[in-house]
Amino acid sequence: MAVKLYGSVDSEATQRVQACLHEKEVEFEFVTVNTAAGEHKTPSFLACSPFGEVPVLEDGAVTLFGLNIRLFVTESRAITQYIAHKYDGNGTDLIMKDPVKLAVQTVWMDTENQRFDPPFSKLIEAATQGNRGGQDVRQYEKKLENVLDVYEQRLKESKYLAGDSFTLADLHHLPGMHFLRSTKAKGWFQGRPHVRAWAADILSRPAWVKVAAMSPW
Repeated sequence: MAVKLYGSVDSEATQRVQACLHEKEVEFEFVTVNTAAGEHKTPSFLACSPFGEVPVLEDGAVTLFGLNIRLFVTESRAITQYIAHKYDGNGTDLIMKDPVKLAVQTVWMDTENQRFDPPFSKLIEAATQGNRGGQDVRQYEKKLENVLDVYEQRLKESKYLAGDSFTLADLHHLPGMHFLRSTKAKGWFQGRPHVRAWAADILSRPAWVKVAAMSPW
């Protein structure tokens, strides 16, 4: 049975899963869900995604659903971990095998989820609602810059966040880094050369280039 990914091209959560499938060289059918038209709230879609959010991955008898990234949830990350483990022999190895290295990878995956994503998602929300200034926006910008300062120190020690190879710890950042590099926030990279080099590296990966070609931003 073919792998199907239901989602929206402007959903950061969907993009994260798309990138993982491409990295693992898993053939899949992308089924566009028009959230603007309310397709994610129809009875048929709610049958496989009870919260009515994208993405949804169907892989044989397995159905995994996820919530929108702007709600600060982790389901798309759970889907990428499923893909990385299920298709372990395919494409890029995204999971560290050594237990110590895996622990380090998990630390940076959690950092993306708990430290990077919350302020980033708030900035996305402000941008989409036309609120690009104000104290709240500056507060979230400061939080995100603080995270990037930590990344700069880490990336002085290793090429990627979890070590010398690209893993899910890096992949989970792709939608966020892509968006930031397309806004005035790209200036944050100038004073952080290791973050800049890392961003340029991961955003140039063929798997992400395929996803970015579909992105509206």
